[in-house]
Amino acid sequence: MAGMDAGLQAHLEGGLTTVAHAWAITRKDGVVLGFTDHDRELAFEGVTFRADTGLSAVSLAQSTGLSVDNTEALGALSDLSIREDEIEQGRFDEAEVRAWLVNWKDVSQRWLQFRGTIGELRRADGGFQAELRGLTEVLNRPLGRVYQKPCTAVLGDPSCGVNLTAPEYSIELTIDQVSQARVFRWEFFDGFDNGWFARGRMEVLSGSAKGLWGMVKQDRYEGSTRVIELWEPIRSPLEAGTIVRLTAGCDKRSETCRVKFANLLNFQGFPDVPGEDWMLAVPKSTGANTGGSRR
Repeated sequence: MAGMDAGLQAHLEGGLTTVAHAWAITRKDGVVLGFTDHDRELAFEGVTFRADTGLSAVSLAQSTGLSVDNTEALGALSDLSIREDEIEQGRFDEAEVRAWLVNWKDVSQRWLQFRGTIGELRRADGGFQAELRGLTEVLNRPLGRVYQKPCTAVLGDPSCGVNLTAPEYSIELTIDQVSQARVFRWEFFDGFDNGWFARGRMEVLSGSAKGLWGMVKQDRYEGSTRVIELWEPIRSPLEAGTIVRLTAGCDKRSETCRVKFANLLNFQGFPDVPGEDWMLAVPKSTGANTGGSRR
């Protein structure tokens, strides 16, 4: 088999085998978890693969071309490994997954069978079921620019170029009041125009929800109180005193790019695209219809 370690290949051809499967999950927040279906812990590549997690995997489907290689991992929820609240918070969304076939008597003999990310993660009957997507998954995404008036860049990405860490575009502060984990209120919050953070994001920097974030739906004043409302609640308990970071938002219009961010040279839309009225226009009843300007 392609890429297999010579020692493991010889071991498999010997007839009597001592092999097991091992998986490593690397979350976006840097946490690395290791699992194995062997009855004892294994350790290699700086990861300890625990044997008491109840994790198993169905057969791996691999293919040629650009079709996606998929498999599934099944397991029981455990406070020491994959917790139900962490799944609910989205901690495992798009986490990197690596799967090996390994000789548990000599872990230097191993074969990386699968590398990809976690797709859909479902909970059921005290356990979880995770869809694993291969590296070719990203090749199925449509890429390229779209001919439209609004900007196609993501605020702060390389094509946009806006530095969102600048003090005029972000602020760190502690929560004064929070309700439903999505509506936040501050009595003293000045220095930014009304609506400045609409379409932006709020990221939690401390507490049990650290690393979670949400998109800002509304940024408004209620009297002297500044109110930030998210589209969806933060999926972890929040309380007064938790530190959060607010980042400015963009409505993708050229005027906003020019006035709010002074970044019109990097605008990735086409603001002069003719509207629908122009497309429905008919030839003039007077004058010459030369195909030139209608002005």
